[in-house]
Amino acid sequence: MQVSKFGGASVKDANAVKNLSKIVESMDKPQVIVVSAMGKTTNALEELVKDYFQGNIKGAESRLKTIKDFHDTIISGLFDDSDTSLLIPYNACIKSLEDRLKHQPSMHFDYEYDQLVSFGELLSTQIVSAFLNSQGLKNKWVDVRQVLKTDDLYRDANVNWELTAQLMGETFVFDEYQLYVTQGFLGGTLSNICTTLGREGSDYTAAIIGNVMNAEKVTVWKDVPGILNADPRIFPDAEKIDSLSYAETIELAYYGAQVIHPKTLKPLQNKQIPLYVKSFVDMNLPGTVIRQESQRIPIPVFILKKDQLLLTLSPLDFSFITEDNLSNILGLFSQHHVRINLLQTSALNFTVCVDRKEHLQSLMEGLKDFYNVRYNDQVELLTIRYYTQQVIDEKVKNRVVIDSQVTRKNARFVLQGS
Repeated sequence: MQVSKFGGASVKDANAVKNLSKIVESMDKPQVIVVSAMGKTTNALEELVKDYFQGNIKGAESRLKTIKDFHDTIISGLFDDSDTSLLIPYNACIKSLEDRLKHQPSMHFDYEYDQLVSFGELLSTQIVSAFLNSQGLKNKWVDVRQVLKTDDLYRDANVNWELTAQLMGETFVFDEYQLYVTQGFLGGTLSNICTTLGREGSDYTAAIIGNVMNAEKVTVWKDVPGILNADPRIFPDAEKIDSLSYAETIELAYYGAQVIHPKTLKPLQNKQIPLYVKSFVDMNLPGTVIRQESQRIPIPVFILKKDQLLLTLSPLDFSFITEDNLSNILGLFSQHHVRINLLQTSALNFTVCVDRKEHLQSLMEGLKDFYNVRYNDQVELLTIRYYTQQVIDEKVKNRVVIDSQVTRKNARFVLQGS
């Protein structure tokens, strides 16, 4: 069997869903299709959660109307009046969302987040499943929350692998159906309470299914011809990379490349299942394959992270940065869920580059009890993997370099914001 994952861009409107149908029709069966929320629905639901949690009922209702109108427009482009019976599950899902917003929220934001944001994938897969059936592509819709079991760490749940393997094996049996449609990003606790797997969780879902079902391969369908050596929106001369090893892909993701999340690769690497990244714009393109062994990337890779903060700490008592200091500092970063993108130490300073996120202010307040805190705001972090001096000179030319770090494979520069 095989697993295919389709992201939000691949189901952003009616034409995109029709294109997905053509791809599914051309694929070998049996297949499990993992589908994300449509377009930017997850972002819209995140804003709805904030309004709901803060008691802004009018705001939540307005956002819900926008979300419903968006999906209704897609539905009107896919179905005619004779297809209404196919949409009964979708309409029930919408009613469930409306009913939930009528109740008082709990005091647990992350819990409420998972219960509401999950509707993006539920609505999307109901529409996709119904449309595929209308086109003669017989499929069964599966509620992934019933088969992908997790703990109750909302927004970043951990998988119960043993129970998940058992339940998926009992569900994806490929007797009456050779095609299943299910959701990415979501899981469920033993009490059947919805959880989510963290951002980029749909790729991870596909990898989990691939692992426990011993898939021949997993394919992620994107709007690019494969994995590129740079973001084409920033570097117009970006080139496609034909193949990557699991290890190299994890390295690129660690440095911030928008490729595949590292936790997606581990389940596949454990069973040597190849991961293909292909274009839903042109399904005939070969894409990029990620597997155990691959040739060294023949071109430099460029990763630019914007909206960064360069933070420098020095002890208040003028003591050295010792192992004890480092343990204390890193513990605070972990406690406040702030990920470090670059780290350097000297005798008196500890310097990091981090994303400017919501938890940052509380971290900085906690650090001020022990350290002098200085920072450069709105900086950019450029990583060049497999650099040459000529490439460095070209990419850093006319930029103000605040800090740098050069190793055998990577040259990294903290740049003043452009």
